[in-house]
Amino acid sequence: MDYQRYKSIIEGLLFMAGEDGLNARQLAEILQVDTDLAGELVYDLKCDLKREARGVQITEVAGAYRMTTHQEHALYFERMAYSPSRASLSQAALETLSIVAYKQPITRVDIEEIRGVKSDRAIQSLVSKDLIEEVGRAEAIGRPILYGTTKAFLDYFGLSALSALPEPANVSAEDLEEGTNMLFEKFDGRQMTFDELPPVPPIPSFPKEIAATDESEE
Repeated sequence: MDYQRYKSIIEGLLFMAGEDGLNARQLAEILQVDTDLAGELVYDLKCDLKREARGVQITEVAGAYRMTTHQEHALYFERMAYSPSRASLSQAALETLSIVAYKQPITRVDIEEIRGVKSDRAIQSLVSKDLIEEVGRAEAIGRPILYGTTKAFLDYFGLSALSALPEPANVSAEDLEEGTNMLFEKFDGRQMTFDELPPVPPIPSFPKEIAATDESEE
């Protein structure tokens, strides 16, 4: 058995799984090995990452393994979040903001169902810029977070209320691009910059549970 290859596969799987993570049973099913071996492979990979002083680590939360960042690197993540060169929103974040604006309150899973791709990073970006926030918990298994737009979102776009959003009020996978364009073209094609937004409170130290996920659109 090629243990190194399996560990490499697990690293990729945990990266793709993002904040949801994968437990030993799920990994065993994917790799087609027994559960104990899957757990041993994760432990070996965890040790490899620590020994090599890598920028990510594996943590176990609620029985699931996650690929996460290091808490001691939080200062650098905060600098990245507030970097002027990252002031504009990516297309992924624009789409996500449009979905939240029209469909709120909405969970991450529902956002991803509409977009068709993982949206962890887009959501984190919008939260860090104080454009969306947690507004409650859904009455579903796991009580997932519900997201909605903030007062800063209304202030930036000069909206008196959400009812002032341009039509259509329904954003689906089919009309997502049109809905996104309508939302932002309403404001004379203004580029999405954040110099005018009120200061956002400093980001607290990132907990170890923050997943180091990524998506190609970001």
